[in-house]
Amino acid sequence: MKIWTVSNQKGGVGKTTTVVTLGGILAAWGFRTLLIDLDPHGSLTSYFRLNPDEIKISAYNLFQDAGAKKAVDPRRYVVETAFDGLQLLPASPVLATLDRQAGAMDGMGLVIAASLGAVSDDFDFILIDSPPMLGVLMVNALAACDRLIMPVLAEYLAFKGLERMLRTVDMIGRSRRKPIDYLVLPTMFDRRTKESQESLQMLQERCGNNLWRSVIPVDTRLRDASRAGVPPVMFAAHSKAVLAYSEFLEFLLHE
Repeated sequence: MKIWTVSNQKGGVGKTTTVVTLGGILAAWGFRTLLIDLDPHGSLTSYFRLNPDEIKISAYNLFQDAGAKKAVDPRRYVVETAFDGLQLLPASPVLATLDRQAGAMDGMGLVIAASLGAVSDDFDFILIDSPPMLGVLMVNALAACDRLIMPVLAEYLAFKGLERMLRTVDMIGRSRRKPIDYLVLPTMFDRRTKESQESLQMLQERCGNNLWRSVIPVDTRLRDASRAGVPPVMFAAHSKAVLAYSEFLEFLLHE
């Protein structure tokens, strides 16, 4: 079982789209895949036509139940999606209260890492959608992962979020006594604009070997798939963004 976290300390960079698209491709390729929504906004949960405000059982309950035991079996909180091979641990807005509770509960930063051991035989891949702010949820997402995928917009304003995120990655890596293996993924790249071209060059200079060699292009089919509530690979398998994500996934699987 491999655990990949998708995170950045800047919103609007394509985190949820990356989780859904990679998860959908993995499922289409026959891999048993679990998606975990740790963002209180619940964008990943909403993608699959679940209302985060109305969900009775969510990732929040996993944290609550882990308060005394530190590790619980996450299967009781997982729901099926309408797509074969793809399951979801949904989010609810009350996840936002966990930072206030964390001070009274030791080990809250390792709840996800400790709990996922119980499903190591059930899934081939677990993808975690992390919130864009540093707190107990992001710490859990980073502490649990084998690899961090960091979507970054190819624009100048994205660099502040990137620098903050790299400092966080270094801090969590030192805390868990194991560096976090990360890969920066340029998203929403528009080859027609000078800003995208220059920003990509800056990313190449800043990130070196931690930057994927290609890009995820701007593609309206991703928005269409989201509107339909269908993973992009099952909505428009030959769209340019799906083909780029497939190439990225091949790289992750075979490097």
